This record gives sequence, C-alpha cells and structure tokens, in this order.
Amino acid sequence: MINFSCMKDLVDLVKTEQKSIAEIIVEYEAQHSQKSIEEVNKSMSEIWQVMKESAFNGVNNTKKSVSGMVGGDAKKLFMYEHGYCGDFVKDAASYAVAVAETNAVMGKIAACPTAGSCGIVPGVLLAAQKYYKHTDERICQSLFTATGIGMVIENNAVIAGAQGGCQAECGSAAGMAAGALVDLAGGDAEQIGNAVALAIKNLLGLACDPVAGLVEVPCVKRNGFAATVAILAADMSLSGIKSVIPVDEVIDAMYRIGKMMPEAIRETAQGGLATTCTGLALRKKIYDE
Repeated sequence: MINFSCMKDLVDLVKTEQKSIAEIIVEYEAQHSQKSIEEVNKSMSEIWQVMKESAFNGVNNTKKSVSGMVGGDAKKLFMYEHGYCGDFVKDAASYAVAVAETNAVMGKIAACPTAGSCGIVPGVLLAAQKYYKHTDERICQSLFTATGIGMVIENNAVIAGAQGGCQAECGSAAGMAAGALVDLAGGDAEQIGNAVALAIKNLLGLACDPVAGLVEVPCVKRNGFAATVAILAADMSLSGIKSVIPVDEVIDAMYRIGKMMPEAIRETAQGGLATTCTGLALRKKIYDE
C-alpha cells in the first residue's frame, strides 16, 4: 500500500519507486477507492472537462450573480489587449476569475480544493494548455500532481477559509497550481515541492472576509491574483530559486497562522472587507436589512 503524510514522503516515494508524483497518486487513488487505474484516469478526465467548461462559460458570460456584485469581469480581462502581464498570465488570471464567476452564478465547477478557490488550478492549466499545446492527458497527469499536493496540505493543515482564512483556500490552490505547472515543465519532485512552498509563503496570513458572507467579493478576483502567484512560484522554482523554509514547514506555518486568526476573518463576514462602510451597505441591500 502507498502511504504518505507530507511532501517529504512524496519526494522520497518518487526516488524509491522511480515514479512521478502523478503516477504515485493515481496508484494511491486506485488502491483506496478500489477502482482500476483506467477508472481513476477517466474520473480525472471528466473533472478536467468540467474545469474547462466552467472557464469557457465564464469568459463568455456577462451575467451578474444574484447579489449583483460579480459577473462579467473575466470577459473584460480576457478581451483586454494592452496589459503589462503578457498573454499567458493575463489569460490564466482571466480563466481563474471566469471559473469563480461561474461558481457565483450557480454554474457547474470542480472544487479545487474548495469552491472559493475553484478557479486557480484550472486557470493556470488551461493557459498552459493554450500556449504550450499540452494534451488533455498530460494536463490530467499534472492534476494528479496537484491532487497529491492538496492531500498533503489537508493532512497537515486545513483548506477551509472558516478554519484557516483565505490563505488556506487560495494559498493551498496556488501551491497546487504551482506544483502542477512545474510538473508540466518537466521539473522534478523537489522543484515541485519548492514551488508549493514559494506560492503558499506569498499568501500566508490572507484573511477570509467575504462581503455579505457570499463567495464573491473579494473571492472571485483573488482567484485571478492567486493564479499569477502560482505562475511566478513555478518560474522561480524552475529557475533554481529555492525556498529557505522547506515546504512541509511552510504548510505547518500556514496551519499555525490560521489557528491564530480571529474568528472575524475566518469566513464569518464579521471583519475585514466585509465590515467596511461599502461592505456593510452591500450586505444591507442584498438582504434588505
């Protein structure tokens, strides 16, 4: 049986088994779900299709959410032609926002690892497929790498904003996305873990302060920003830049920071942006208070 609890365990398994993280996770899932390798791969392929559809729907949609706070921004960014970021980063952020907007209008999405952070992984992978011509099969392999990273985070920390703030949601997703990008670029397991550390470090301490308690403001746009963090973390790791703090210690730090966060900034809408004058006015309007 394949067992691991931290990124070091995964890296060690890669070395001893002479397999990639993705291959190890596929085998792990097959063992624990009692499904065949083919069935596991088919399930991931179906998830990837949902991710793509939610992104494409989002960039072509101008429909507002029921609250009226979000909707149409992904298309604005996607169509913008004079940006500083370059097309790859712009499109990744656009797709990330698009998936989050699809979620806000009750569209079908794949939580990755949560609904609040659902756009980050598909955003960067869809951009990578568009500009680097990766096949769906290759993208799905990188999604298994992201899955392994997410499993490690959930095992050693938390992924819910209500428990650890937005760092736990968007931070975890950025780490997963960064690792997946390094995998796509042919990076090794240590570089993957390093990218995870770099991405999460940049988002440590991020509050979860949704206006009116809805997964819309600032959540939707944060998906776009976190996608850019993932891309830079991947490039840094691939260039040879290393995180001084090892990835498992970074994940532990995220957990401890989350435990120190007051309840007001852990998805309760009792602090931060949710309690600004505008945030409170929007809440009053939405709920007719």
